[in-house]
Amino acid sequence: MRPLAVLCLSLLSLFARAADAPLTYVGTEGPGKGKKVVLIANDHEYKSEEALPQLARILAKHQGFTCTVLFGIDPKNGTIALGNPSNIPGTEALKDADLLVIFTRFQSIPVEQMQPIIDYLNRGGAVIGLRTSTHGFRYAKESPLYKYSFDYKGEDFKGGFGRQILGETWVGHYGPNHKSSTRLELVAAQATHPVLRGVKDVWAEIGAYNANPIEGSTILAMAQPLSGMKPDSPVDATKKPMPGAWVRTYKSTTGKEGRVFASTYGASGDLANDGFRRMLVNACFWTTGLEAAIQPDLKIDLIGPYNPTWLGTFKRAGAVKPADLASYDSPIFPVVPVKAK
Repeated sequence: MRPLAVLCLSLLSLFARAADAPLTYVGTEGPGKGKKVVLIANDHEYKSEEALPQLARILAKHQGFTCTVLFGIDPKNGTIALGNPSNIPGTEALKDADLLVIFTRFQSIPVEQMQPIIDYLNRGGAVIGLRTSTHGFRYAKESPLYKYSFDYKGEDFKGGFGRQILGETWVGHYGPNHKSSTRLELVAAQATHPVLRGVKDVWAEIGAYNANPIEGSTILAMAQPLSGMKPDSPVDATKKPMPGAWVRTYKSTTGKEGRVFASTYGASGDLANDGFRRMLVNACFWTTGLEAAIQPDLKIDLIGPYNPTWLGTFKRAGAVKPADLASYDSPIFPVVPVKAK
């Protein structure tokens, strides 16, 4: 083979590997410098694939964390999947991670992809779980991974990953989703908790979940369902507030305790709310032991064009690969307006 042809093939191979590599934003300056965050996005409804790249950009550019975002990937073409199939390449990135941020729903990823997550939990790694991560994994009873399933009934790990790590498994909706949004009311007794530093006016565009966090959890915010889809919608008087955000620790198999922040919210549109976004960024600091660096005015500005699509105002302009989101200026995601009916 001619040298030029060999060079061309080598370059093509290099470009292909780069395109398949996980999406990583490298932090350079800030209190999070030296900390590695791995974010895993693969749900079927709440647009985790929009929310987590935005969070990663904020943590990296504003605060210095190095963030790797893993997505559900369609193995046929390498594009970002929307919950299906259960295929999340790159979980080995957790080997030296300081924080796992997970937003998955009913995943049954294979052993080779799940094992790095298990290893991370076994060493007591910090975890943030959002929305459907309470039921982030679903395995058949005959699976060797059934223990991590949301519906696991064994007393040794009842409720699976959701209940035993995050503090709650799937219980059910609390009010009509898509018709009711939520105001998160901060618990007065926890006003001085570092995660709530500078947090106010928290609103989520998605509806409430039932939740009764496991014993030992500290509730930071109660979720009050609203009768409407705007921050100023009236309170749904038929629904009392429900736990919507909490912190806890879990004990790993090595005996080390890992810090956890969990919320039954976190859809992509929720991150557009300054209050929710600040609480989530603060949680990244607290779970990694950096609570002393949390300032009430910590920079949390959105980065790049951000187009949450859960409400249906926009629709995706086409399929996207992780590499398409690599620039801070690239849109999350390319969209077109939805015509009014």
